[in-house]
Amino acid sequence: MKIKVAWIGKTKEPAIETLTHEYLTRLARYAEVEALPLKDEAALLELCTPKARPKRTLWLLDSRGKQLSSEEFAKFIANHQERSSATLLLAVGPANGFTDQARQAAAFVLSLGLMTLAHELARVVLLEQLYRAFTILKGHPYHLGH
Repeated sequence: MKIKVAWIGKTKEPAIETLTHEYLTRLARYAEVEALPLKDEAALLELCTPKARPKRTLWLLDSRGKQLSSEEFAKFIANHQERSSATLLLAVGPANGFTDQARQAAAFVLSLGLMTLAHELARVVLLEQLYRAFTILKGHPYHLGH
Protein backbone atom coordinates (compact mmCIF):
# COMPACT_ATOMS: atom_id res chain seq x y z
CA MET A 1 0.00 0.00 0.00
CA LYS A 2 1.22 3.50 -0.85
CA ILE A 3 0.42 6.36 1.51
CA LYS A 4 1.28 10.03 1.25
CA VAL A 5 0.76 12.20 4.31
CA ALA A 6 0.48 15.83 3.28
CA TRP A 7 0.30 18.99 5.30
CA ILE A 8 0.01 22.59 4.36
CA GLY A 9 2.54 25.04 5.67
CA LYS A 10 6.00 24.97 7.12
CA THR A 11 6.84 23.08 10.27
CA LYS A 12 7.81 25.49 13.02
CA GLU A 13 8.58 23.16 15.91
CA PRO A 14 11.62 20.85 15.85
CA ALA A 15 9.77 18.41 18.13
CA ILE A 16 7.07 18.02 15.47
CA GLU A 17 9.76 17.24 12.86
CA THR A 18 11.24 14.61 15.18
CA LEU A 19 7.91 12.92 15.87
CA THR A 20 6.91 13.09 12.20
CA HIS A 21 10.13 11.34 11.24
CA GLU A 22 9.71 8.74 14.00
CA TYR A 23 6.21 7.70 12.93
CA LEU A 24 7.08 7.76 9.22
CA THR A 25 9.96 5.39 10.00
CA ARG A 26 7.66 3.09 11.97
CA LEU A 27 5.01 3.17 9.24
CA ALA A 28 7.57 2.22 6.59
CA ARG A 29 7.56 -1.32 8.05
CA TYR A 30 3.96 -1.73 6.90
CA ALA A 31 3.46 0.49 3.85
CA GLU A 32 5.29 2.64 1.36
CA VAL A 33 4.87 6.03 3.03
CA GLU A 34 5.98 9.52 2.08
CA ALA A 35 5.78 12.92 3.75
CA LEU A 36 4.51 15.69 1.53
CA PRO A 37 4.73 19.27 2.82
CA LEU A 38 2.71 21.57 0.55
CA LYS A 39 2.57 25.31 0.03
CA ASP A 40 -1.20 25.62 -0.02
CA GLU A 41 -4.53 23.92 -0.60
CA ALA A 42 -4.33 24.50 -4.37
CA ALA A 43 -1.19 22.33 -4.50
CA LEU A 44 -3.06 19.58 -2.66
CA LEU A 45 -6.05 19.72 -5.00
CA GLU A 46 -3.75 19.62 -8.02
CA LEU A 47 -2.45 16.24 -6.81
CA CYS A 48 -5.98 14.83 -6.92
CA THR A 49 -7.20 15.90 -10.33
CA PRO A 50 -8.59 13.10 -12.52
CA LYS A 51 -5.54 13.47 -14.81
CA ALA A 52 -3.05 13.09 -11.94
CA ARG A 53 -0.80 10.04 -12.04
CA PRO A 54 -0.54 7.98 -10.03
CA LYS A 55 -4.20 7.94 -9.06
CA ARG A 56 -4.73 9.18 -5.51
CA THR A 57 -7.60 8.88 -3.06
CA LEU A 58 -7.85 11.97 -0.88
CA TRP A 59 -8.80 11.77 2.79
CA LEU A 60 -8.87 15.05 4.70
CA LEU A 61 -8.59 15.75 8.40
CA ASP A 62 -11.29 18.20 9.35
CA SER A 63 -13.20 18.85 12.56
CA ARG A 64 -16.46 18.35 10.63
CA GLY A 65 -15.44 14.87 9.51
CA LYS A 66 -16.40 11.44 10.79
CA GLN A 67 -14.93 10.28 14.09
CA LEU A 68 -13.63 6.70 14.20
CA SER A 69 -12.16 4.53 16.92
CA SER A 70 -8.65 3.20 16.29
CA GLU A 71 -10.15 -0.18 15.39
CA GLU A 72 -12.64 1.40 12.98
CA PHE A 73 -9.84 3.42 11.39
CA ALA A 74 -7.81 0.23 10.94
CA LYS A 75 -10.78 -1.42 9.19
CA PHE A 76 -11.19 1.65 6.99
CA ILE A 77 -7.52 1.41 5.97
CA ALA A 78 -7.90 -2.33 5.28
CA ASN A 79 -10.98 -1.71 3.14
CA HIS A 80 -9.13 0.87 1.07
CA GLN A 81 -6.19 -1.52 0.71
CA GLU A 82 -8.49 -4.33 -0.53
CA ARG A 83 -10.62 -2.22 -2.87
CA SER A 84 -8.22 0.23 -4.45
CA SER A 85 -4.74 0.39 -5.89
CA ALA A 86 -4.78 4.18 -5.65
CA THR A 87 -2.25 5.91 -3.44
CA LEU A 88 -3.93 7.04 -0.24
CA LEU A 89 -3.33 10.76 0.27
CA LEU A 90 -4.13 11.93 3.79
CA ALA A 91 -3.99 15.67 4.31
CA VAL A 92 -3.80 17.91 7.34
CA GLY A 93 -4.92 21.41 6.53
CA PRO A 94 -3.67 24.81 7.39
CA ALA A 95 -4.39 26.39 10.76
CA ASN A 96 -7.76 27.74 9.61
CA GLY A 97 -8.94 24.49 7.98
CA PHE A 98 -9.92 23.35 4.52
CA THR A 99 -12.33 25.08 2.16
CA ASP A 100 -15.62 23.56 1.07
CA GLN A 101 -13.99 22.85 -2.30
CA ALA A 102 -11.34 20.65 -0.68
CA ARG A 103 -13.88 18.81 1.48
CA GLN A 104 -15.97 18.10 -1.63
CA ALA A 105 -12.91 16.76 -3.47
CA ALA A 106 -12.18 14.30 -0.67
CA ALA A 107 -13.33 10.70 -0.75
CA PHE A 108 -13.45 10.76 3.06
CA VAL A 109 -13.26 13.42 5.75
CA LEU A 110 -11.92 12.30 9.12
CA SER A 111 -12.11 14.07 12.45
CA LEU A 112 -9.67 13.30 15.23
CA GLY A 113 -12.29 14.37 17.77
CA LEU A 114 -14.28 17.28 19.04
CA MET A 115 -11.33 19.06 20.61
CA THR A 116 -9.38 21.54 18.52
CA LEU A 117 -5.77 20.53 17.86
CA ALA A 118 -2.98 22.63 16.45
CA HIS A 119 -2.51 21.49 12.85
CA GLU A 120 1.10 20.41 13.49
CA LEU A 121 -0.03 18.31 16.44
CA ALA A 122 -2.88 16.86 14.36
CA ARG A 123 -0.26 15.62 11.89
CA VAL A 124 1.56 13.71 14.63
CA VAL A 125 -1.71 12.26 15.96
CA LEU A 126 -2.65 11.17 12.42
CA LEU A 127 0.72 9.49 11.90
CA GLU A 128 0.48 7.71 15.25
CA GLN A 129 -3.04 6.51 14.42
CA LEU A 130 -1.88 5.26 11.03
CA TYR A 131 0.89 3.33 12.73
CA ARG A 132 -1.58 2.02 15.30
CA ALA A 133 -3.98 0.96 12.51
CA PHE A 134 -1.31 -1.14 10.81
CA THR A 135 -0.27 -2.73 14.09
CA ILE A 136 -3.93 -3.61 14.75
CA LEU A 137 -4.22 -5.17 11.30
CA LYS A 138 -1.00 -7.16 11.78
CA GLY A 139 -1.83 -8.29 15.32
CA HIS A 140 1.15 -6.46 16.80
CA PRO A 141 0.90 -5.83 20.58
CA TYR A 142 1.39 -2.04 20.24
CA HIS A 143 -2.37 -1.61 20.42
CA LEU A 144 -3.86 -3.26 23.47
CA GLY A 145 -7.45 -2.19 22.78
CA HIS A 146 -7.68 0.55 25.38
